This record gives sequence, structure tokens and C-alpha cells, in this order.
Amino acid sequence: MPNRLASTTSPYLLQHANNPVDWYPWGEEALAKARAENKPIFLSIGYAACHWCHVMAHESFEDSETAAFMNEHFVNIKVDREERPDLDAIYMQATVAMTGSGGWPMSVFLTPDLRPFFAGTYFPPAPRYNMPSFKDVLSGIVRAWKEQPAEILRVSEEVTTHLRQALNPNLPADAAFTQAHLDAAVKNLLDSYDWGYGGWGTAPKFPQPMSIEFLLRRHSQGNTDALKPALHALHFMARGGMYDVVGGGFSRYSVDNFWRVPHFEKMLYDNAQLARAYLHAWQITGDPFFERIVRETLDFIAREMTHPLGGFYSSLDADSEGEEGKFYVWTLEQVRETLKDESEFFEAAYGITFKGNWEGKTVLQRALDDASLAARFKLDLETVPAKLAGCHARLLAVRNSRTRPATDDKILTSWNGLMLAALAEAARLIPPDDDDTKSASLLLAPLNTNYHSLATRNAEFLLSALRPNGKLRHAWREGRITNEVFLDDYAALIIGLLELYQTDFQNKWFAAAKELADEMIELFSDPSGGFFDTAQGGSQLLLRPKDLQDNATPSGNALACEALLKLAEFTGQGKYRDLAEKALRLVVGMATRYPAAFARWLSAADMAGGNVKQVAVVYGRAEQGQSEVGGENASALIRAIQSRFLPNVVLAVSAYPPEEDAPALLRDRPLKENKPTAYVCEGFVCKSPVTSVEELKKLL
Repeated sequence: MPNRLASTTSPYLLQHANNPVDWYPWGEEALAKARAENKPIFLSIGYAACHWCHVMAHESFEDSETAAFMNEHFVNIKVDREERPDLDAIYMQATVAMTGSGGWPMSVFLTPDLRPFFAGTYFPPAPRYNMPSFKDVLSGIVRAWKEQPAEILRVSEEVTTHLRQALNPNLPADAAFTQAHLDAAVKNLLDSYDWGYGGWGTAPKFPQPMSIEFLLRRHSQGNTDALKPALHALHFMARGGMYDVVGGGFSRYSVDNFWRVPHFEKMLYDNAQLARAYLHAWQITGDPFFERIVRETLDFIAREMTHPLGGFYSSLDADSEGEEGKFYVWTLEQVRETLKDESEFFEAAYGITFKGNWEGKTVLQRALDDASLAARFKLDLETVPAKLAGCHARLLAVRNSRTRPATDDKILTSWNGLMLAALAEAARLIPPDDDDTKSASLLLAPLNTNYHSLATRNAEFLLSALRPNGKLRHAWREGRITNEVFLDDYAALIIGLLELYQTDFQNKWFAAAKELADEMIELFSDPSGGFFDTAQGGSQLLLRPKDLQDNATPSGNALACEALLKLAEFTGQGKYRDLAEKALRLVVGMATRYPAAFARWLSAADMAGGNVKQVAVVYGRAEQGQSEVGGENASALIRAIQSRFLPNVVLAVSAYPPEEDAPALLRDRPLKENKPTAYVCEGFVCKSPVTSVEELKKLL
């Protein structure tokens, strides 16, 4: 018989709806029961694509004997960390404090007033891995609850005090970021870089798109050392293994140092951030390899992670048919059967053998580069990428007939905002396919209409389905929304909308971003600086978190800071800049010492101190029924700006005079000599307006 999770929206919770455990979702019913019966709460936090969450569920939560003991002695609450990042942040901090590490599944025991007193992650069904069994843990907690209540109270108070200091820190404001701080952060990243295999840290090895983006920014500001590690990491990650060379897109992380064997789950937020990093690398270098990775990753999102209404799904599971990675790996026989006469070429490219490179199978990772393949098979170098692409397409067709990993099809505003920004940029940068040069903005710069369509449909969906009655919400699934909303939902969506505005220059995106920013300030501002992660008026939380550190996704505070800095440039309103600068002062010391943990902050600091250029382009408003006057020349001016990697440039475009809801940056910008005109301002000084691409490039 299904338990209470059967009525929830989360795919992760629904996976446990038929457990014999009497699970409750987080809410007043469960919390009131714990208080009334004076029972400890067992809080289990995970997510749908989590392999070890599935393992623990099968071993323990589906076991009737274990479930009976849990039901008798505990109030059992199951939480999807992706729907409730606030709860995840609080109790992950507690888990790390008590055990020295964290992860999912997260297993935390709470007093009825929500204070944690014991925590761990995965527990096996029998003692192994030098770990107690889950049954032993449960029995020990029950004995302590009955026999040592004073000790439980002491521990819970100590941990709660730690949480208040860690998650709602009363930090003294430092001096503002300087170029010296940013240079020191770059040096720290360079000193810790793995030049052998790419990236930072050791196994398990995670992609670091925020660190890479910060290094690309510093390169654009003249730091000659910053580019090499960024490009090196991007090349190594995209060789295959963690990158899906057959179908596009990145897995969550590599279990080894070589980026070869991934943890096979695919997360929306990773692919959004990595696609954008590769896009910027392509802008800087012009290397078609980077462009190909962007296209393949975004095409994967369009094909496998897009809801018909326009939202993007959260993740794809690591497992299929009960085995991790089964959907993605190959045997030599399967490759030969699929590729026939092309197999020898492909085997050489990927070093495929009968033995395989992982549990008797092969995770595809490039062994020979294009030049080596061309020499070995006596091919023109230019033909190698196309020949490989043909092999990939044939393998993908075969792979599509396999049993697919499960899809976590809930749609999260924050993660969708990250993908919206990536797609909006790609729409204006990636050349349109074939001769598809239709523009979504009359005669302005041609767009890649595939990516632009994905971006606009996503923005419309987020602003309607996830903003019912004008109130933004965090999660949507099958027409149902959650009640919560978080800081990163607002901030990521604002950034995505501003990128979309700078792609098609439709004022409605800018107007929505500004409206959301004003709401964000009202709901989340902390008078001491920065923002809380949860909205004012929330309840059923031990404390109101304010997590400043970037994790796999950017800190909501870092995103809010970036969004407000950009809005300040578009609007000229100092209040946005003031709030951003006040927030930045909270992390100067930490970001300089631990740049990988504060890299999105560092990018915001780079913008705050980088002499942002405000560019306005205006062109003649056509008579009714006619084309825009000089639109083609306006397009040339726009392309001169957008074709280069200029992260500290904001661009507003309009026919003259601008509409009322256009950015204030466009006001009082008349045409020069009745031609499309570009205005460039920097550091409170505006240059003389120009009408030619050559003059504009000099100003940039």
C-alpha cells in the first residue's frame, strides 16, 4: 500500500512511495507527530539520480523488518534535496560538522524541535566497509533516546550553535575587492592546477566551470597566465569518459583522476554551466572543437531533457536495468557490429579492446587525436571530425534502442535559469544551421533560431507556469508547483532573462528581470549585507540559512550580486550597485584564499572592478509597414560587440526613440546623421557616438 509520498510531486519521493517505511514529506503533519509523541525524526535526504540513494533504499527501506523498526520508533521524513535546497544546506552542514564529510543519501536524526544530534550518509544493511549496519545505527539511536536524553540535548545544542555560525554568519565587512585580490585568486588556482590530467583536486574529480569562467574573465582583463589552464581543463574533460561523445552532454563527475569513468548521472546545472564555459572558450580561441562541444551539449538538452511546454528536466539517472552506466558503455563486439567497416578507425580513435577499460566494458574516451588518426589512416585532417561524427551518429541510433535511465522530470527555476543563460548566449553566437538565418528581431543580428526558440519557450514557461499569480516558485512537475521559492531561483532567472534580452532585445525580458530583482530585494535582503537563501515569512526551519559558498551550483548570493551589478548598468540605479558591493565585501578574504569555492563570486568581483562598458545601439524606427531604417548596419554594429568575448559589456538595442519599458541606458541617445549609432560609456564617461564598425571596435 502506498505511503504518504504517493501524493507528492517529486520523482525522488515517488520512488519511495511504495516502501514499507511510513514516510512523511517534510511538513507540519510529520513535525506535529514528532512533538506529540516525543519521537526522534529520521530525516533522509537524496535525489532521483543518486546511485547510492537507490542502493540504500533497496537494501534497507524496502526491507520489511527494518521498516517496521523505523515506523515504531521514529517519525520518518523523506526530502528531495533538489526541491528543498534549504533543508539540504542546513542538514548537510550538520552532517559535515559531525562526521567530517557529507553526501547523499544523507541520514540525519533530529529532535522534535529539528535539532540534529546524529548524522551520516549511506549505511549498509550489515556491518561492512568499516561501517555499522543501518539496523545497528537505528537501535543505538533508540537506546540513546531513552537512556541518554541529556547527552542528546547537549550534542544537539552544540551542533545547532555551529550551524547558526556557519549558515548565517555575522561576518565583518572587508574592504572592497581589488585587482590584487583577483590576481591572488588566479595564482591560487594556478598553483593547485593538475597539469597532468586537467582540472583541480583528486578523485572523485568534479568539473569546475565557475573557476574556468573566472580564469577566462581574467584573461580578457589582461592576465596572460589565466587562459592556459582554462583551455587545458576544457580539452581534457571533453575527450570522453565524463563527456558523452556519442550523445553529447556531461556526467556529474569522474570517479578517477583521468576523467575516464564517470558517475553517469547527468545534471541540468552541470551541462548549463559547462556549455557556457565552452562557448566562451570558442569565442576567445575560434577553435571549432569548443563550438562542437557546445552544439552537442545543447542538442542533447533539446533532445533528452526538454519538456514539451519548454521547461528543462533536472537530471538523468546513472542507472538503467539496475546497473550503473549500462546505457552508455560498449563492448568491442557491439562497436564492430554497429560500425562494420568503420570500426577499425573508431577502435583506434578510442583505444577499444576486448578487455575494455571499466568492468569489462568500454567507456569511450579519445586515445588518438585527429592528427594521429589522419596520419595512421592516410586521411585529410579536415575529414577526421566528420568521419567520427558519422560513427557517433550510428552508435547513438543503436543506443537509443536500449532501456533508458530514468528522467527526473521536475523543472526547477534556478537550474532552468542557468540553462536559459547558456542558450540565450548560444543563440546569438553559434552560427545558424545551413541557411537558416531568420532573425527573431526584424533586421537585427541573425540568430540561431533553434537555440533562440528553446530559450524563448523556456523563458515564457518560467514566467507563467512557475510564476502563477505573479509569485515565483521553485519547482514544477505535471502542472503542480511547490510552495517554496529560494534566492537562487530569482537570481538565476534574472541573469537568464538579461542574457535573453541581449540576444533578441525584446523589452519584455528586461522588464521581467527588473521586476523580479525588486521582488528579490524585498524578500531576501539581509540588512547586514547579502541575502538570505529563504524568503522572509518562511517557517518549519531550524534557522534561516545564508550560504555564501559556491557548490556544484553557484551560491544564490553570488548570482544575486551578478544580477544586480548588471541591472545597475542597464538602469543607472545606484541601489542595485550598493547592494551588490555590500554583499561582495562579505567574501573578500575567503574568496581570495579559497577561489574554487567562491569562483562565481570572483567573476562578480571582476565585473564590479572591471570598468564595465555600457553600450547602446539605436537605429531608425520605420514607417508603418516598412523595414527598419538602417537595420542591416545596426546588425553590423551588434555583431562587432557580440562576436568577441567581452564579459564586462552590457548591450542595449532599440529603434529610436525607445519604448517606455526599454532599459534606461537607451534614453537620450539620438541617431547621428540619421544612421544606426553606437554609444559607449565607461567609468562615468561617455565617448562620442559612432556609426561605423571600425570606430566602434576602437572604443571597445
